[in-house]
Amino acid sequence: MLNIIKKGLPFVVASSLAGPLALAAPPHHVAATTTKPADPIVTELMTKDLPDIADKDVLMITVDYPPGAADPIHRHDADSFIYVLEGSIVMQLRGQKEVTLTPGQTFYEGAKDIHTVGRNASQTEPAKFLVLLIKKKGSPAVLPAE
Repeated sequence: MLNIIKKGLPFVVASSLAGPLALAAPPHHVAATTTKPADPIVTELMTKDLPDIADKDVLMITVDYPPGAADPIHRHDADSFIYVLEGSIVMQLRGQKEVTLTPGQTFYEGAKDIHTVGRNASQTEPAKFLVLLIKKKGSPAVLPAE
């Protein structure tokens, strides 16, 4: 689940891909102590109407990837600009090659792109990036992939 923290209160913007089988007991050969990596933590920093661009606003967020964290496949009905602040992240859009980004590097997702891979490249170190989404006013930040 992708959580957004807004004014200290978490709320959901994209649901987990886990289905009914996620509730089943693990196979006998899998240790019951196996845990799934923590979900990404999304923090809203600012929302601002863009008066010079009709019907658009900008949403600025940070995404913290704990070690091993990953996003479900999703899309944004927005132009999304990503800047890596710390750690190393892996990104991929449908039809494109997977890329690994480190601090200071950038990534772009267009409004029609399907984000197939978004994850922390490390199983031991956290990662963090800044995202600017230029989107239609009132539209959600994250949408399920079609």
